[in-house]
Amino acid sequence: MCEDDRVSIDHPDELAALRAAGRVVAETLRELARRVRPGVTTGELDRVAAGVFARHGARSAPQLAYDFPGTICISVDDECVHGIPGPRRLRDGQLVKLDVTAELGGYYADACRTVAVGRVKPREQRLAAAAQSALRRGLDAARAGANVGAIGAAVQQEVERRGFSVCAELTGHGIGRSIHEEPSVPNVAWDGPELTDGLVITIEPIIAAGAGDVHMTDDGWTVRTDDGSPSAHFEHTIVIPESAPLLVTA
Repeated sequence: MCEDDRVSIDHPDELAALRAAGRVVAETLRELARRVRPGVTTGELDRVAAGVFARHGARSAPQLAYDFPGTICISVDDECVHGIPGPRRLRDGQLVKLDVTAELGGYYADACRTVAVGRVKPREQRLAAAAQSALRRGLDAARAGANVGAIGAAVQQEVERRGFSVCAELTGHGIGRSIHEEPSVPNVAWDGPELTDGLVITIEPIIAAGAGDVHMTDDGWTVRTDDGSPSAHFEHTIVIPESAPLLVTA
């Protein structure tokens, strides 16, 4: 996809439509986070997400674009992204990643939260806190005129400062009129394109307690850490301005 295929928000009506999709994502994440507890299945959580979508007339973007076998992606412990909801019951001490992408009125929004199931060990607590802090650092670096690599550099520095690793193969992305658009938004320093006013992207640190190397599992969807170490993932969809970024999914 070329630079002209990036989605930028140039009109108040477009921003209103994007924010409407973002509100569905934010409401879904709030409802899911309240439901996370030992004993609940990932399939039950997925049905909660489907119910929120239905109330608003929204649709699952992963289903629309890729025929994903669930409404949302739910990944547990060493699963980094794209976990398939199903009969698995959550256990005390796990980290669950709730990755929600909705389409509403032709616009797409995407966000993720890492939620502790019951009481988690100190390492897992620090890991989730590091991913959330790295997201904040990435948001601070997201300004029109800056290189997109500045986001990745800020994320990587914060993650490594806290003693963890970025899963470098997994990135943020452009979004807006489809689920995945240009530009790629890596979580490491690189020489990427310039961020422009009104550009819509996701920033999503995906990090691991171990080395950060990952692989696709046999189900063809779920990505896990190679060393079995737990991962954490936080994400927002934003609109790039000249000053502070506008969080669409907050």
